[in-house]
Amino acid sequence: MAEHRIGIIGGSGLYHLEGFTRQKWVKVKTPFGPPSDELLTGRLAGREVVFLPRHGRGHRLLPSELNHRANLWAMKKLGVAWIISVSAVGSLQKKYQPCDIVLVDQFLDRTKRSCEHTFFGRGIVGHIAFADPICTELRQLLRQSAQAVTARVHDGGTYVNMEGPAFSTRAESLTHHKLGYDVIGMTNLGEAKCAREAEIAYATMAMITDYDCWKVDEAHVTVEMVIANLMRNAATAKAVVARTIAQIPAVPSWPCHSALRNAIMTDRQLWPRKTTAELKPILAKYL
Repeated sequence: MAEHRIGIIGGSGLYHLEGFTRQKWVKVKTPFGPPSDELLTGRLAGREVVFLPRHGRGHRLLPSELNHRANLWAMKKLGVAWIISVSAVGSLQKKYQPCDIVLVDQFLDRTKRSCEHTFFGRGIVGHIAFADPICTELRQLLRQSAQAVTARVHDGGTYVNMEGPAFSTRAESLTHHKLGYDVIGMTNLGEAKCAREAEIAYATMAMITDYDCWKVDEAHVTVEMVIANLMRNAATAKAVVARTIAQIPAVPSWPCHSALRNAIMTDRQLWPRKTTAELKPILAKYL
């Protein structure tokens, strides 16, 4: 049996990880169109790893242009059972400072694209449990690794997923701040939903780059600010990812790895042949 792989989704610079060997870019065709880019396979910390540059190499895709179904289908096709997501976010609370890490455990959907955040439809109805959208076991491994690397890590928090590409208005930012949410970004909710449907354990390492624009005594967020703090965060992110990969078990046996067991409502005999074929990597154990 092939070794189960560990996925990493993040910025293009992340694949320059020390010790990431046997690198090979792989093109994956999916029924949902092309992923963000080719996927980079290789070995890191003694494990088989698959890396995907979320916005494509050179950062060519808007958050609203990301094809989450294609990205997660491709990961599943390549045997990925765990995904570490490294993401730039804005802070919505004073206690989260630029260059801090927040290991979020909840999402709030402010997008208009929920129909693109599911593999189901086209004759097969599925409803995953999503009360706890982040894999608890993987998040705890990230917490242990992050705390060994830096003191600037926060365990838990709500990620507001806005659509963009413009940053928040001050009214939006102040609303999210006053409601007590923790960070804001544009990408991770769709990934988390598709990962859960694909029975992939998924956790987000949110890297604070700015204070959005609710904090009037701070400069409001700019691309220049985001990039500068991402560069400062890069070494920490790489160290946490490598340390976490070494701790992930060899066999996928966490609750997320059986998320579809009681989620599909459509009788198996009624599954359309075309939809079943398209979803084969995801539904294989139920065929």
